[in-house]
Amino acid sequence: MRKVIAVEFVSLDGVIQAPGGPEEDTSEIFKFGGWLVPYSDEKAAEALGVTYGQPYDLLLGRRTYDIFAGYWPKVAAKSEADGLDESDLKFAREFDECTKYVATHSPDTLKWQHSQALGSDIVQGVKKLKSESGKILLVVGSSDFLHTLLANDLVDELHLHITPLILGKGKRLFDDNSKPRSLKLTRSAISSTGVLLMNYGRDGEVKTGSFA
Repeated sequence: MRKVIAVEFVSLDGVIQAPGGPEEDTSEIFKFGGWLVPYSDEKAAEALGVTYGQPYDLLLGRRTYDIFAGYWPKVAAKSEADGLDESDLKFAREFDECTKYVATHSPDTLKWQHSQALGSDIVQGVKKLKSESGKILLVVGSSDFLHTLLANDLVDELHLHITPLILGKGKRLFDDNSKPRSLKLTRSAISSTGVLLMNYGRDGEVKTGSFA
């Protein structure tokens, strides 16, 4: 079976919108695009290296897909002569070459190479992918799509970069429809800028008790 891993940059109050740049996602008049940039460091890059260090394909919502499709192929076409770091080029080329499974109502408009629509029933499409053998499936950004996956208990791991910020408003990691469950911490680190680098896996149903 294929494992679904959600990789998310998240503020302390749960916002995952537009971490990478001011123009990434300005919907709902979001003013803090690029909030992650000042917190990047080698420790955070190392954590991403663990996540992306195994063969993977991508599971993407349509908005995130369009953002990526407008950026990563251009980076992948460059070289170190263009002033890019070798590790950055490797990452870009992996994104360019892997299969992108996309939640979309317009499959004919998926122009980035190796892109496939999940079909009219995205839940069944993801379930089918999970039932097959193959690479892990990474969900990046894609807040609305991620909410659907969480509501249907289709996420096996959460790899979170929890940043010491309160953003107040914006698209959030969880909504009220997320299926309740317990998680176990499988990896943890703290960056030099105070980002908590936390990986969580499944740990069964929610357990309750009483201190009375």
